[in-house]
Amino acid sequence: MKVLVSEVGPRDGLQSIQQQMATADKIAWIRALAAAGVREIEVGSFVHPKWLPQLADTPEVVTAALQIPGLHVVALAPNLHGARGAMESGAHAINVPIAASQAHNMANVRMSCEESIEALREICLARDALPGPHRPTIEVGIASAFGCTREGKVSEDWVMRMAVTLAEAGADAVGLSDSVGYANPAQIRRMFTRLISEIGAERVGGAHLHNTRGQGLTNALAALDVGITTLDASQGGIGGCPYAPGATGNIVTEDLVFMLEAMGVDTGIRMDGLLAARKVLAEALPGEALYGHVPDAGLPKGFSYADGSPIAA
Repeated sequence: MKVLVSEVGPRDGLQSIQQQMATADKIAWIRALAAAGVREIEVGSFVHPKWLPQLADTPEVVTAALQIPGLHVVALAPNLHGARGAMESGAHAINVPIAASQAHNMANVRMSCEESIEALREICLARDALPGPHRPTIEVGIASAFGCTREGKVSEDWVMRMAVTLAEAGADAVGLSDSVGYANPAQIRRMFTRLISEIGAERVGGAHLHNTRGQGLTNALAALDVGITTLDASQGGIGGCPYAPGATGNIVTEDLVFMLEAMGVDTGIRMDGLLAARKVLAEALPGEALYGHVPDAGLPKGFSYADGSPIAA
């Protein structure tokens, strides 16, 4: 079995911390992650620098990331203006954030859920107007799909109605995001199973999970159990939505990759490469807390990757 671990640190990680990483350091970090075998990286956001100055250099970062052979470059854009910027940059995929919680969506992108759905429709029409080879994939991760710190419980029926509407509006893939770490494994299995039934397995995107309450890896395993093969993670566990109170603790890439490889699930990512990338990150953000059990404890004796290769000497 193969799983795509999609690295979101350069976007979701950096947007939530006060320090601003230099553009050259971001590019060096992304190159190090790619050298470790990471095949997909969300490198930034096309939003106004007033709101996220940490990501103001996204066009330059996308340009550099596109030069890395084999790397699938993703950028976030919340509206048509941002999506046009992402399209002009040449990003391979655009992640359009839409929350199932009205309060979260209004705080995050200053639109109601319905307005965001209409914006997604406009983005898809703009995508369709491009020449075939230049059309990016449009992906939506429904944020706060499992609960919201602003509203509390979120209706699962509403989440599914949103997913169907988004797919009908032209989204290539629709996934579910546990933006504030509310989900439990039973809920993950139930909702992803239902999502597959509602929109078809070929339209189901990945699982974006947070470890805020220590359930991140368990929830990732639950998603894997029902056939989800794209899992988001952030190196060092940095990240969270600045407009969703309590949205801390992305799944640590290093811990997720270790778990999957130890289970015999092939990620194509090498731990020594991840540790080298982590060093680039730590040096670029001095004093910033980085998380992860595997980087602290090391790999167990006799560990080998899912493809049978041993760890590097």
